[in-house]
Amino acid sequence: MGIVNVTPDSFSDGGRFLDADAAVAHALELVAQGAEILDIGGESTRPGAEPVSAAEELRRVVPVIEKLAARTKAALSIDTMKPAVARAALAAGASIVNDVAAVRNDREMWEVVSDFHAGYVVMHAPALPGTMPEAPVYRDAVRDVGEFFSERLITLLNDSGIAAEQVVLDPGIGFGKTLDDNLRLLAGLRSFTKWRRPLLLGVSRKSFIEKVTGAKLNERLPASLACAILAVKSGINPLRVHDVAETVQAVRMAEAILQKSNVD
Repeated sequence: MGIVNVTPDSFSDGGRFLDADAAVAHALELVAQGAEILDIGGESTRPGAEPVSAAEELRRVVPVIEKLAARTKAALSIDTMKPAVARAALAAGASIVNDVAAVRNDREMWEVVSDFHAGYVVMHAPALPGTMPEAPVYRDAVRDVGEFFSERLITLLNDSGIAAEQVVLDPGIGFGKTLDDNLRLLAGLRSFTKWRRPLLLGVSRKSFIEKVTGAKLNERLPASLACAILAVKSGINPLRVHDVAETVQAVRMAEAILQKSNVD
């Protein structure tokens, strides 16, 4: 899953692809590098980011989705918290909703997903972006995230007409987690495969890498790849990344080795 930030303030590449044509060109380059899904977002969810109105978010993302839908067969994902934006994006050609606000309990977003029979990424976070606790406390991060997934799958999603087959789970690395929480979740990824649903992992260039390695933003590719390889070994996919070509190469190498290990 290649990241396409149509924003002025995303933590890694904010402003580079705010122009629709620049965003489309970037997205098509990611497809050429091996991206099978494009995750298009018009509102940054980094800590401290300014909220964006639905009208502004729509202005940013809908033209990009319309142009990409006509030019690529890659699946298009809309990264949004707003049901109105999700509905317009799905109508424009997206087929997946990546919802970082899946913790909320109003059903409007789920109704949109159900109406379009869209894919739905359920990301764990202890609170909505913008209200995330500075010092989150979990009994056990792996267990608590697992209980969240179970609740969403069994209770809320089924009650909203969304089938399990539509759902992708995301542990929400970096969203309301301490460094220890993030590392424990990465070490425990295999435990989340019990639901037999795809598990999306987004660790690309995130700040917890600096806390471990000291690497600044533009120096975090090696650590991002290390996390990607560990995820592949745990049977996790898709991977949400900025650096598609490098990740594809690393993943293909890891898969080739793991295939031989499984045979032998």
